[in-house]
Amino acid sequence: MFGSGKIKIDKDLLAKVKRYADIAGYSSAEEFITHMLEKELAKLEDADSEEEVKKRLKGLGYIS
Repeated sequence: MFGSGKIKIDKDLLAKVKRYADIAGYSSAEEFITHMLEKELAKLEDADSEEEVKKRLKGLGYIS
């Protein structure tokens, strides 16, 4: 899963991902997860500094 690397996902979470990927018309859970990650990471890419990245991550609810 995910190119040459492997990421472990909880079985129940993967079942949800598969369900939503299917509803959304993605060809696979991997394609859906990749798209979601690309969209979330794009929100950080134009940050000017590490502090700006942290600020945005806090704003997105990923860190406190």
